Amino acid sequence: MKNITTLILLIFTVVSFAQPERGKMREKIKAEKIAFITQQLDLSADEAEKFWPIYNTFEASTENVKKTYLAPIRQKMRRGADISDTEANKLLENLVIAEDKMHEAKVKLVKDLKSAIPAKKIIKLKSVEDAFNRRLLDRLKKFREKRNRD
Repeated sequence: MKNITTLILLIFTVVSFAQPERGKMREKIKAEKIAFITQQLDLSADEAEKFWPIYNTFEASTENVKKTYLAPIRQKMRRGADISDTEANKLLENLVIAEDKMHEAKVKLVKDLKSAIPAKKIIKLKSVEDAFNRRLLDRLKKFREKRNRD
């Protein structure tokens, strides 16, 4: 019983410390993304002032879609492939809804950005986002490889 209590206490301690770290890491990544996009798009101060509120609204919208529609799908799929056809159809409906909402958010982003930055920079934004994501994944891969070696 004493070991179980100690184990539970240890788990709660680890979880409580992990949450703030995750938040700090997200903030650090967000700051790096802002710097990277601003630099790669070569945004002027005026452009950046107009661009970031629009882009942040887009990101909030897509995060909401991921949280509302895609996260529950992932959770059900991780629990096991033993779902009924009815559940599978509902998941597919939610997936289509999520994809539609993501598309709507992207269309709105482009429409709104037209008043903030030149079309050439809007076109370049996609490749810049992809480059940032590749860079982030490479860092994660290196971190995991280093952790596995240690």
